[in-house]
Amino acid sequence: MKLRDTVHFNLYKHVLLLALLLLFFRSSVWLTGAEFSKIWTNSNQMTAFFSRFLQPDVHYIPKLILPLVKTLQMSFLGTVIGVAAALPFSLFATTVVTENRWVSLVIRFILGLIRTVPNLLLAALFVAIVGIGEATGVLTIAVFTFGMVSQLMFQAIETIDLAPIEAATAVGANKWQITVFAILPQVMGQFASYTFYAFEVNVRASTVLGYVGAGGIGVILNASLALLNYERVSMIIILILLTVAVVDFCSERVRRSFL
Repeated sequence: MKLRDTVHFNLYKHVLLLALLLLFFRSSVWLTGAEFSKIWTNSNQMTAFFSRFLQPDVHYIPKLILPLVKTLQMSFLGTVIGVAAALPFSLFATTVVTENRWVSLVIRFILGLIRTVPNLLLAALFVAIVGIGEATGVLTIAVFTFGMVSQLMFQAIETIDLAPIEAATAVGANKWQITVFAILPQVMGQFASYTFYAFEVNVRASTVLGYVGAGGIGVILNASLALLNYERVSMIIILILLTVAVVDFCSERVRRSFL
């Protein structure tokens, strides 16, 4: 009897949850004014779009090589700067190093603020400050990488084995020596893995920074879309896809070697 009541209760609970989800979906459609019927009414426009989009302009590839190389250089330089800045901040963000809860909380609060700013908003702010160009893209990627990697790094430090730290402290090592010889050797493999992961993420993210003038191949993609040149848009997307696939493959192989 109790088993049957439990089964009925779980069934009612799932039905109620499903009803709530459906109600939320209906209210979301109503509040946003989403009209899915337009997908069918604009089918002719979709056909015209894909008829051009599925015919990539291969003759445009030579003009894309230099912007693509600039995008990769932006990603690499921004990643290096961001990781270099993240390393000391990640150390100060953990009580394992500082042994001061308030200092760590302040640093973590700052890192949290940085992570809440979206990439495109960062790029737009730097465009207003620095101007249009690859330098803006590098700064945007560096700040984004700093916020992301510092979070991963200090979390890795918080989980290390404390025995080497206690041993170093027992023989009279100072903070710097403890950090270099007892803490960093335990997490350098993870740090290297996070660096390559950040580069992998940044290559994908940097392709859309051109929409706000942050340089790279995204500028050409934005211009091609604005001119309704869908054949070139298709070719740019294919080239970006191949580049990201190669970077992902290489990054994954390197990261596995560190784990």
